[in-house]
Amino acid sequence: MPVNVLLTCAGRRSYIVKAFKEAVKGRVFACDASGDAPALREADGAFITPRVDDADYIGALLEICGKHSVGLLIPALETELGLLAENRERFLAVGTTPLVSSPEVVRICHDKLETSRFLKKLGVGVPCNYLSPEPAQEAVSRGELRFPLVIKPRWGVSSIGMEFAADKEELALAFSLLKIRIARGEWSALGGDDPEHSLLIQERLRGEEYGLDIINDLTGRHVCTFVKRKLRMHAGQTDRAVTVKDENLEELGRRIGEALGHTGMLDCDVFRTEAGFSVIDLNPRIGGGYPYSHMAGANFPAALSAWVRGVEPDPAWFEIEAGVEAGRADLFVVTRRPAKFGANENLMKLSEK
Repeated sequence: MPVNVLLTCAGRRSYIVKAFKEAVKGRVFACDASGDAPALREADGAFITPRVDDADYIGALLEICGKHSVGLLIPALETELGLLAENRERFLAVGTTPLVSSPEVVRICHDKLETSRFLKKLGVGVPCNYLSPEPAQEAVSRGELRFPLVIKPRWGVSSIGMEFAADKEELALAFSLLKIRIARGEWSALGGDDPEHSLLIQERLRGEEYGLDIINDLTGRHVCTFVKRKLRMHAGQTDRAVTVKDENLEELGRRIGEALGHTGMLDCDVFRTEAGFSVIDLNPRIGGGYPYSHMAGANFPAALSAWVRGVEPDPAWFEIEAGVEAGRADLFVVTRRPAKFGANENLMKLSEK
């Protein structure tokens, strides 16, 4: 039985749309708040939906899923994971499996301080966290911490709002600036319920950075971990990477996946430093680094389709070739032409309310 898929907040993620179209036995739909989103042009059918922070967002997704027999919903943004987790039963009621973890897992991963506490209990290395400049400066004075330091939103995503401080003066200035921006509501969509402790200060880690795709099945059972070494970063995204085989990092992924019990993929960022591994981020969704695994032989979209259909995935879909190096490339897509050219034939309308 074919599985229809809906990819939310498609944006520029044309590669993921193509990967699902090649892998699943069904139609691949995509939606976005903007009809000009390039990835919509790759889908079998596309929809303009309200923004994630709109009260009608979940209703619009449910309407698409019910009307087009969507069996699998794939979210793209951290900001929608909590909403989808809370409304999981509503999607299941229309026959759609949302690829989202439990509200508790989403909460742990969304809050970087809770992420750190979870990992420390697991015995996994993490950067030390400070909630204000004073204790951070005291740690520097004791020789427990050293500049440069990173200041970032506690509930941030990617590199949004991240600042670096080379000394005490820059630390105070950067911290004050970010507090002003948070109070102004610049990143209100990122959530957070503790405005007085909305920033984290950490030592800037030095060493090799890796991205882990920690794969669990739809019941939260760990399956495998794909490992990539990041060669270059740009705007918080992995711009170039190479796949590697590393038993220690694969074991680290297994420990995290089994303890967290997330659903599907967990995007994990980790540094190999002189002191050992240090995990800096967990995101319970298909991460922007997954395409590097896919190009090296993985096929997570096919595995998802099999699980939804109650079929055992091919073990080959969980194997990657080491040493495959890849990088992002610019691609230009026509997103709008005069209507007489019929360029928007795949853009579908939600039914009238």
